[in-house]
Amino acid sequence: MGSYVHWVVYNLPASTAGLPEGLPTTPTLENGAVQGVSGRGTSGYHGPCPPPGPAHHYHFRLYALDGKLNLAAGANADEVEQALKGHVLASAELVGTFAR
Repeated sequence: MGSYVHWVVYNLPASTAGLPEGLPTTPTLENGAVQGVSGRGTSGYHGPCPPPGPAHHYHFRLYALDGKLNLAAGANADEVEQALKGHVLASAELVGTFAR
């Protein structure tokens, strides 16, 4: 089935220590962060909903950059990955599993 992107968000302020539940699906968030489009073609977080069977792996990636990305709201994951090339200072990845 391949990969599915559940959420694209970029230009989070460096001071961000967490995100509250129930963020709006607006192109920009109150803190100035920008949302791209998910695999659904819409903005906002879409939680896990794997088909029955073995557990699926969910990768959450976070990048510290040397500045903001020059992307308008609505960029997809591939566009964000291309734009961050050469600007990554550090990165982290959390992998969770979920099954029904």
